[in-house]
Amino acid sequence: MCASARRAIGGMDVAGAYSPAIVAAGTLVFVSGQVPTRGSQSVRGSIEEETLCVLENVQRVLEFAGAALGDVVKCCVYLADTADFGAMDRVYGEFFPDPKPTRTTVGAALVGGIKIEIDCIAVVAGDAAGGTPAT
Repeated sequence: MCASARRAIGGMDVAGAYSPAIVAAGTLVFVSGQVPTRGSQSVRGSIEEETLCVLENVQRVLEFAGAALGDVVKCCVYLADTADFGAMDRVYGEFFPDPKPTRTTVGAALVGGIKIEIDCIAVVAGDAAGGTPAT
């Protein structure tokens, strides 16, 4: 893929060597794994509270990239404890419009004691993907 066919979405704080999202070929938005934070503050709570926070962060990144939750076609959910699946699924199910995106959920050792991380891929029409290229 040529450099002009992809761009990073800048303007958001990150705590590592990654982009919050990449818009590829003007129509695909790849959102990095989002964790339960508000600003620079970690959110620790029940799986429901952490899931809601993570999904709010996913929504914020998507909006900054010119996409919306309804544009998401694929999510990957990482759970520190797979016993939290049912509670996570209830919050997740209320957040995304129908038809829900495809999803893979796996158990994982997550950094910093968080309970959940979610990444996703969205498809937007033509040049709808906005945001500000990273510098």
